[in-house]
Amino acid sequence: MSAAFPCRLSRPGVVCSLGDDLDTIARALFTGERGLTISDAFTPGRPLPLGRVVGELPDATGWPKDHRSRNNRLLALALERIAAELEPLLARVPRDRIGVVIGTSTSGIGETELALADSGREGPLPEDFAYARQELGAPARFIAERLGITGPCYALSTACSSSARALASARRLLKSGQCDAVIAGGADSLCRLTVNGFASLEAVSDAPCLPFSRHRDGINLGEAAALFVVTPEAGGIQLAGVGESVDAHHISAPRPDGSGAAEAMRQAMAMAGRDPAEIDYLNLHGTGTRLNDSMEAAAVATLFATPPACSSTKALTGHTLGAAGALEAAFCWLALEQGKRPRHVFDGEYDPDIPALPLVTADAMPARPLHHALSNSFAFGGNNASLLLSRAE
Repeated sequence: MSAAFPCRLSRPGVVCSLGDDLDTIARALFTGERGLTISDAFTPGRPLPLGRVVGELPDATGWPKDHRSRNNRLLALALERIAAELEPLLARVPRDRIGVVIGTSTSGIGETELALADSGREGPLPEDFAYARQELGAPARFIAERLGITGPCYALSTACSSSARALASARRLLKSGQCDAVIAGGADSLCRLTVNGFASLEAVSDAPCLPFSRHRDGINLGEAAALFVVTPEAGGIQLAGVGESVDAHHISAPRPDGSGAAEAMRQAMAMAGRDPAEIDYLNLHGTGTRLNDSMEAAAVATLFATPPACSSTKALTGHTLGAAGALEAAFCWLALEQGKRPRHVFDGEYDPDIPALPLVTADAMPARPLHHALSNSFAFGGNNASLLLSRAE
């Protein structure tokens, strides 16, 4: 791929624990306001901080039963938030030339949990149960059927890098000529399987997470949907480069030296034709676990003689898993549009045993202009992705 290929990212549609309109989200993002609520809804007897979406979502009652899931309700609201982009697109581009690529890890598994709770171990599943809701391709199919789109339609599920890879795939569909536009992003909703799964790995913190702190002890989980219209047009905010690697070091633990993560960042910068010194902001994967943060700090130190201003927004939203890549790309989009960097929130006690990173804290706001932002998403199995967004001159 060539950096000269234009790949415009529209104004995103975002639904997360910080809100569902960009003004509200930006205000929280740039002031460091956490969007976490304490709940034991998924872990009875163990209240956890969660990035739950608490606002009203579209009513799914009249939808085909295959589409009735919380994931799709999150996506429906995100679609509403990009209506201004979708209406002219659907009017000028044939529906078979528009693609849909969505990243997810939960799809509609939460609804299956409810159905099993209702039926018990031996009873028949409820009449309105639809297995198709939990298929990983369900969110992409929902958007395509809702909009009457007949172009390429698929989902990616590479855990926490899913929707970053969906955006990378959108770029490939455009450059290969298979599509004239792609609706791309991701969605994941909280459910018992996810929350208890991470708890069983001893990766969940009982307190608001502290990425890169010496006291960090795990992640907070969250839910979100984030969507872009991606087109081969110049101007605006560009998806200038993507990088992807798989180091396959361990089923859940990252490669300690960060070499796979560094390779993804290196590829993204190379595709965009940018040197490390040109990166003005780095959105860290920054989960708040011992291993992830030390690995990522090592990877950044490998590539950058002087690292750019950095922050992890997972302290604000929780880790939204399959939606995280697209959500944090949307945060970078906002950063480039408004010329501000998202705030890093932790206890102020940086881990002295890992390479130092210049975190964007309340008393350290860099004055350097924002032109290029790199966003990291690192997943189980060493599924690494980095996206480089640039503001067109």
